[in-house]
Amino acid sequence: MKPILTLLLASALLSSAAQAEIGIISAKDAKALIENPDASKRPIVLDTRGGYKDYFRGHLPTAHHINFDTLRGTHEAVPVQYLPDDLTKALLLRAGADKDRLHLVYATGDVLPNDEILSTSMVVFVLEKFGIKDIKIVDGGLAEWRKQGLTAVQDYFGNPPGSLPAQGNPGIAANVDDVQAHVGKPGNLLIDARPINEFRGEDEVWLRKGHIPGAISFHWARLMEKDNTHKFKPFSEVKAELEKAGITPDKNIIAYCGTSREGSLLLFYLKHVAGYPNVRLYEGAWKEYVWLKGKSLPAELGGDPAGGK
Repeated sequence: MKPILTLLLASALLSSAAQAEIGIISAKDAKALIENPDASKRPIVLDTRGGYKDYFRGHLPTAHHINFDTLRGTHEAVPVQYLPDDLTKALLLRAGADKDRLHLVYATGDVLPNDEILSTSMVVFVLEKFGIKDIKIVDGGLAEWRKQGLTAVQDYFGNPPGSLPAQGNPGIAANVDDVQAHVGKPGNLLIDARPINEFRGEDEVWLRKGHIPGAISFHWARLMEKDNTHKFKPFSEVKAELEKAGITPDKNIIAYCGTSREGSLLLFYLKHVAGYPNVRLYEGAWKEYVWLKGKSLPAELGGDPAGGK
């Protein structure tokens, strides 16, 4: 009976997955999909970790390694800017991204300062921007996979070339002009997803210190479980905290951070876990903002976390 039950479970999950959407999936449900007897109906599995040796040490079955940072490079002196669309499309096709398939995306998780979930949310952002509509982040990542007693593998896996939708979704991205036009208008919210010390300007990282005037501080890690930074807190647990910070679904929201990874996590959670309708990501992020127009764009120092946490 066990093989029959497994097949029925996989069939039910695939039926649910047929309703394309972006969200999260448990490790056990991901396993059932990966093991579907019909290989043509299995999901595209993407391991987004930057450390290629981590992939060699162990990964989810059928996982294709796509280093998140291959999607970025220096442009007009600013490091880690998103690549031109033609290059990005070529990389996504090479990774097997496919308009007709479900995509399971993951990295790993641990306590802070581990932040590899950000590589996953960044890749999900890029997939969504280029029109992929069926994406699930494996909740808890590889750490949760192993915690559930599931086996990681070392065999390599490469997807065949993919097929992107004809129509992308560029509206989820914002540029610096969008940000400047956004700030200060009723109903608009600009959220800085970096740690509070960077928001305040108490860091050794950035060329210029502080944050974009008018932004509020909400660190991305407030949305994640403390013992696994790849595992999302249920919306029911953070709803009151978001509301106290003024982050509510009636707002028109732009998220940003240092290089767009932290902001991509905030976008993913608010849009695809909490169901907020109007959320965008400032792609250029703080590293671009501090350099533009001869380093003349205004910055503010200080401040406290939104909602008092």
